Amino acid sequence: MHTLQIPKKFMDTLPLITRETVNGELPTKEGTLFKLVDSQGEYVATAYYGLQNKGVGWVLSEENEEIDEDFFTRKFRAAFAERSEFYESFDTTAFRVFNGEGDGIGGLTIEFFDGYYVINFYSEGIYAFRHFIYEAIENVADVRAIYEKKRFDTNGQYIEQDDFVRGEPGEFPIIIQENGMNFAVDLNDGAMTGIFLDQRNVRRAIRDNYSEGKEVLNTFSYTGAFSVAAALGGAMKTTSVDVAKRSLPKTIEQFSVNAIDYEAQDIKVMDVFSYFNYAKRHNLLFDLVILDPPSFARTKKVTFSSAKDYPKLLAEAIAITAKNGVIVASTNNASFDMKKFKQMIAKAFDGKKYRILEEHQLPEDFSTLPEFNYLKVVFLQKLK
Repeated sequence: MHTLQIPKKFMDTLPLITRETVNGELPTKEGTLFKLVDSQGEYVATAYYGLQNKGVGWVLSEENEEIDEDFFTRKFRAAFAERSEFYESFDTTAFRVFNGEGDGIGGLTIEFFDGYYVINFYSEGIYAFRHFIYEAIENVADVRAIYEKKRFDTNGQYIEQDDFVRGEPGEFPIIIQENGMNFAVDLNDGAMTGIFLDQRNVRRAIRDNYSEGKEVLNTFSYTGAFSVAAALGGAMKTTSVDVAKRSLPKTIEQFSVNAIDYEAQDIKVMDVFSYFNYAKRHNLLFDLVILDPPSFARTKKVTFSSAKDYPKLLAEAIAITAKNGVIVASTNNASFDMKKFKQMIAKAFDGKKYRILEEHQLPEDFSTLPEFNYLKVVFLQKLK
């Protein structure tokens, strides 16, 4: 087996391996296993070679064991058992059952949708182990069907696609439950499923604590899941804004599976920045504004990067938020932490008074290491 040395000063960077943290020639083929040894040549860990963002691989084991079907079966059995409360829930039927490095295998996540399992592969390296992974899931779970999504670079082109693997193909959309709310999901319709599971606790908070009698604006609304939560929480009216044309039928669908009259809501297909200008021109103010942009987006008029443009975006939202209104500021950008995000928030308010009401990061089923906790959500009350 290929061997690379890892200097002592880089031991704390594991399980992620970067080119700078190892000495020696990397393997040439993704999916190749290699051993990490210390300066004395003593075994440290077994890893696989896989290109993901800035990484070149992930540690799989520190036990010098075989990486085979049994290995993946043990990992999945432990992770699935930790989600036993979710499996037993009477009002939630979709959640993450395996979360990459947090459960011991970086570059791999698995989600459960009412008996269907969706595997997300983030590098060609981990995809090389797919047959072990398929078998291991079926070894530990009652599976209706397995779908996979390949989210890695192929020939210089970033590919996000899904594919039916095995089992009984689903008739989509299927209706899953989340804290008693219904959501339509399609596991065979491109990169997305229709719901971001990491925002489960945020949706519940919006429904239970912030929506009753409120005028709600949901920006970058995707399929309108936050709007559904607000409407079920008693919102006076919701407005959903997204530039993607398919957001309109998808949002109508989400309202409909919850028996909400979508015609009583406002669904706009337009650029969010243009909508902010529209709202200001018409003196619109909202009691609750939900701001959950992608890390990067480009339209005909605007290029947006959350790492540098979030304060400007938030300032636009502040301008159309009523006094004592609430803004749900959210980002999934992994390049900065919660402390930095709060600095961005302070910059956006520019001396205006506000109060932090609550904070969220990844929910319980998204087991993770602190340095990989990418989700940052802050509920803010505008005081002036």
